[in-house]
Amino acid sequence: MATKGNPGDNRTRTSVYVFIVAGLCCFFYLLGAWQRSGFGKGDSIALEITKKADCSILSNLNIETQHNEAGTVDDPKSGIKVFEPCDDRYIDYTPCQDQMRAMTFPRENMNYRERHCPQEAEKLHCLIPAPKGYVTPFPWPKSRDYVPYANAPYKSLTVEKAVQNWIQYEGSVFRFPGGGTQFPHGADAYIDQLASVIPINNGMVRTALDTGCGVASWGAYLLKRNVIAMSFAPRDSHEAQVQFALERGVPAVIGVLGTIQLPYPSRAFDMAHCSRCLIPWGVNDGIYMMEVDRVLRPGGYWVLSGPPINWRTNYQAWQRPKEELEDEQRKIEEIAKLLCWEKKHEKGEIAIWRKKVNKEYCPGRDSHVKMCESKNSNDVWYKRMQKCVTPYPETSNPDEVAGGELKPFPDRLEDTPPSIAKLSVPGVSVESFQDDNKLWKKHLKAYKRINKIIDSGRYRNIMDMNAGLGSFAAAIESPKLWVMNVMPTIAERDTLGVIFERGLIGIYHDWCEAFSTYPRTYDLIHANGVFSLYKDKCNAEDILLEMDRILRPEGAVIFRDQVDVLVEVKRIVLGMRWNTKMVDHEDGPLVPEKVLFAVKQYWVAGDSNSTSLQ
Repeated sequence: MATKGNPGDNRTRTSVYVFIVAGLCCFFYLLGAWQRSGFGKGDSIALEITKKADCSILSNLNIETQHNEAGTVDDPKSGIKVFEPCDDRYIDYTPCQDQMRAMTFPRENMNYRERHCPQEAEKLHCLIPAPKGYVTPFPWPKSRDYVPYANAPYKSLTVEKAVQNWIQYEGSVFRFPGGGTQFPHGADAYIDQLASVIPINNGMVRTALDTGCGVASWGAYLLKRNVIAMSFAPRDSHEAQVQFALERGVPAVIGVLGTIQLPYPSRAFDMAHCSRCLIPWGVNDGIYMMEVDRVLRPGGYWVLSGPPINWRTNYQAWQRPKEELEDEQRKIEEIAKLLCWEKKHEKGEIAIWRKKVNKEYCPGRDSHVKMCESKNSNDVWYKRMQKCVTPYPETSNPDEVAGGELKPFPDRLEDTPPSIAKLSVPGVSVESFQDDNKLWKKHLKAYKRINKIIDSGRYRNIMDMNAGLGSFAAAIESPKLWVMNVMPTIAERDTLGVIFERGLIGIYHDWCEAFSTYPRTYDLIHANGVFSLYKDKCNAEDILLEMDRILRPEGAVIFRDQVDVLVEVKRIVLGMRWNTKMVDHEDGPLVPEKVLFAVKQYWVAGDSNSTSLQ
């Protein structure tokens, strides 16, 4: 097909790209056959799966599209920009939590440890290298206890926390015994104490928030009880703590309670936890406890262990004046009462409060505290914290759980979320929710025909960049993996609350900026419609470079988008040491939506190999 006009200027060409499935076996090889294990050798799991791969499942895959490029995919080197490696000093670069930039911001209220992203002129347009000797982490659950030294070669925590059983250095690996400052006998024993008060073992408590998480051993040991924790800590308060958590295969992000609201919806978590997290809960009229109250589900639990709890016994060991500790606990107790939290337990250094299930249990509260007036308590991206209490949703009887009662996990994963059942999510009905579930099960089945190791245990940390209703994460749900469901701040509708109601975790984020994590922290990234969503919002190249930063060497990406969009994405990633394969929508070649599979090549700092265009 041609259009009128000067053929030397604008021309519309018809290009037919034929991808022969006989080449799928080579792609499977890239996906795992020789991926490096924790010992730097062939990954036996991936190798075995590749041996069994049936390369004759699909017939030839044809993609037809019209575009105005100088070159075509058949000639991948035409007009390709080659991205060079960044300097080795950027191995652990976290753009929005850069240490040098952070020191230029006020230290008051931890402002300097919050997100401060680089301006356009400061952005790096190069590929973040992996450290020399980098290897694929151990599979879960071994990764919970062992991390290859080469992946995060930092020993300071082995000295600073030597007596607290956080981490030990043993030759070529770090070992994580499961200890913590407040649980020297191990996280399991500590969680058992909590479970004597909180229904941790029956599925009623599924999502948790760990503030000041350290290396996230609390979250790591909760996972075997089917509880998933969103753990966060500041960038390098202790060297590489969040990096260690993610290397272990435990959900974590870089974050801090400072001056802006947490990037989670209201009523998201069944439980919140602070184990000697050093957050001054009683200051600023309890503003940090008010923020915890916002994200805590009605009926949810707040755990505080360590100072100032049991100050009478421990003030000398903590080397703090007992009058100061007494005043600190008094303020916490007063704020908890204003928030309408009931103290359920205090024993030793552990105190547990429970948030009331609705405002009927809080008579007169509105006259004692300032209630937030915002009509959208989920509008939190870069919004400053306020000294006010988020109101409960309205209820029709005294026993109703505000916001809706949830089934125990895993039943709540497939159950219609209360917000959808009440028709409070614009544009989403019970029927469309159920259809979405079915659709993503179908999509996942198609993905597995191409990438046969998706649920083998090879991919532990998975990210969905545009999570929608969380149906991709629900379809792939397995003890072998976890999914960080990202809700773009520019999405047409905010459904992150629905994702939490399903017993999944997620976070708000704007993909025009870097994500709050270290490099090489995700094994598989799913990008559904991301580049169509951000078209004309920011540079696709910047988004892809950020994906490269957070993706592990030999990690995989699945792009789902319109074919013209994916042709441009493929053109960019060909200059980024990625291998790609484009396939048709599972409903056939006439569907304009296609799927692009990609694998990041293995290379490390000092590697002399140039960026591959093959």
